[in-house]
Amino acid sequence: MTETTEAEPPSEPDEATAASSAGGHVDGLVSRIAVIEAQPLDQRAAGFDQLAEELLTELQRADHEGAR
Repeated sequence: MTETTEAEPPSEPDEATAASSAGGHVDGLVSRIAVIEAQPLDQRAAGFDQLAEELLTELQRADHEGAR
């Protein structure tokens, strides 16, 4: 016998939007990583370096927006 429990809805609509948006970003990131991994080694290194720079920039931007 199994019990079913209902998942609680997000307390704020913004949380649901953020989760959905984050899921889209993750899917895009996974796709970019797959493209990078399919390249020759020297191009892979450059691709991952560029991706790391973009992610760092995004994190820094988010930190500045959160500090307001």
